[in-house]
Amino acid sequence: MNEQPPPPAATPPPVSTPPPAALPPPLSNPKDERMWAMFCHLSALSGHIIPFGNIIGPLVIWMIKRDEYPLVADQGKEALNFQITVMILFLVSIPLIFVCGVGIATAIAAALFNLIFIIVASVKANEGAKYRYPLTIRFIK
Repeated sequence: MNEQPPPPAATPPPVSTPPPAALPPPLSNPKDERMWAMFCHLSALSGHIIPFGNIIGPLVIWMIKRDEYPLVADQGKEALNFQITVMILFLVSIPLIFVCGVGIATAIAAALFNLIFIIVASVKANEGAKYRYPLTIRFIK
């Protein structure tokens, strides 16, 4: 009983590993990021045409572009916080108009404050800076 050993098992072919993946291209162009951050602030001006547009405009842009652009995520929250603060100031001004007449002055001051700082924030965002509005309550963190 002369048995011959089984033939050696064939060696498996070498497994080729795929080449390392190159880094994905950047998601965005810095110019586009700055543009969308600027639009977050400028969209608040839609409140002069559409009721609550000053809050809806920045909210829509922030919700759509926040995952794509870090500057938009930051400036969208900032614009929303400022517009909510201004809206509260306007709502407080309404009863003050009927009570002591001071509400007219506070509403005009709030409107000018809003317009001036929207323009300043838009310019700063277009430069790529993270602008912080003064006297803003931080509702969204």
